[in-house]
Amino acid sequence: MIRTGQEYRDSIRDGRRIWVNGERVNDVTTHPQFKPLVDIRARIFDMQHEEAHRDIMTEEQDGERNALGSALPRTQDDWWAKRRATDHMLNEIGGVVTRVGDETVGEMWSLFDGQDVLNEVDPQFSKNIETHIHRVLREDPFHVSANTDPKGDRSKAPQDQDPDMLLHVVKETDAGIIVRGAKYETAAAYANQAFTKPTIANWGNNALSDYAVGFICDLGSENLKFICRTGFAGRAPEKDYPLANKFDEVDTIVIFDNVLIPWENVLFYRHTKAATFIRATLHRYSAFAFVQRNLKVADMMIGAALFNARQTGLDKQQAVQEKLAQLAVYREGINAHLTAAIALGERSPAGLMMPNQSLLYTGRVLACSQLHEMMHIARELCGGQICVTPDAASFEHPDTKPWLEKYYSINEEWVADDRRKLLAFARDLLNSDYAGHRLTFQLFAQSPPFAHLAAVYRNFDWDGPLAFVKDAAGLSDRVMGGRTLSAGDSAISSWFSTDIGTHAKRAAAE
Repeated sequence: MIRTGQEYRDSIRDGRRIWVNGERVNDVTTHPQFKPLVDIRARIFDMQHEEAHRDIMTEEQDGERNALGSALPRTQDDWWAKRRATDHMLNEIGGVVTRVGDETVGEMWSLFDGQDVLNEVDPQFSKNIETHIHRVLREDPFHVSANTDPKGDRSKAPQDQDPDMLLHVVKETDAGIIVRGAKYETAAAYANQAFTKPTIANWGNNALSDYAVGFICDLGSENLKFICRTGFAGRAPEKDYPLANKFDEVDTIVIFDNVLIPWENVLFYRHTKAATFIRATLHRYSAFAFVQRNLKVADMMIGAALFNARQTGLDKQQAVQEKLAQLAVYREGINAHLTAAIALGERSPAGLMMPNQSLLYTGRVLACSQLHEMMHIARELCGGQICVTPDAASFEHPDTKPWLEKYYSINEEWVADDRRKLLAFARDLLNSDYAGHRLTFQLFAQSPPFAHLAAVYRNFDWDGPLAFVKDAAGLSDRVMGGRTLSAGDSAISSWFSTDIGTHAKRAAAE
């Protein structure tokens, strides 16, 4: 059953040990650097109950209302519904937040697909996965993700240095496993639980390792410590930095100081093959919601740049139109990949509907690798005033207000106050400390660039181009390893060779 915002706030007032700026946080729901995101997450919970949003953000299953973002995707229509719900949520809150649950819960669906591999370790682990997937639906927790460790010296095996550099199991008990180490987790300080999984370590040929462990961590557990980076909220007035003060998702290093993980929360353990498999397939679903955020950021850049160009009439110049078109091409490139990933969706090993893997991962590379270039184009279009405009207090002070109204008012449509708001928004989106942080976050949040490209390499249909060249050059089947694949047999060619009506009937049947 979906929770209310107040139930969420109450659930994270559990005495957890949190530090930020060298101080102990007494109440994460009211601390100024955490409160903005807590309020947004609470608002998302409340939206699910409200008539204006309920039908878009929830679905009914077995007589209960569940969060749409947490439901297993079984059809293409499920993905269209998830995409609509995410857009609706971001529109309602007026900005972009990434780690609020819908992006991270998809990693659990990858586990659902990997149950055969995990059964090699212990059938109980497979049962635990199914239990937790249904628990996310039933209890509606704020579910986040724990990926990377401090790592230490990566040229050495974990056991050849301080063992705590990578999270590992130190003891087995009747109640569960005891783990030590640390993980970086965005939003952990104000979330309920985290899917905690291993960084791929230098395991060599080891089939078993105490570092190959994945589990659901209750973030209210004893012996957890949360050490957070300084947040952007409250550093400067909200009128001058409207995004940093509302949408900063605070990152945390979570210290596991001999933390008990009950056996029912252990999803895989010791088997390096299982850990490697999970890391390789981790984002087959969650990358969709992640890339969708880049689409929204692109809209924000286009809106800020276009408003700035139109207010001074520069949008009529060809050079300006060309730069706006570059932003539009970037935006529509992301849109096309997301749309095609649904339209050419694939069945997963467990029968779920996956977004087309090659298109989804290439879309992620496009969105992340070009983001810094698009931000620079948007800076050019907004002009130098985003870095020289005085603060809001100067626009309000009686001694300086008349002068700023004179020089920042353009016409009846664009008066000084609206121009200041637009320039402050653009500065925070493109130039501020928060903007730089977001750029790095988008680049590394799911995995680093080389891993993005590795995912493309693993999922691209290489047979299609090979078969085309084989046929066009008149090569023998020997060059295909004896296979008789022809150019028309590739996945994309097969899709387009089928009439659209058949695809429509197939989608309707699903």
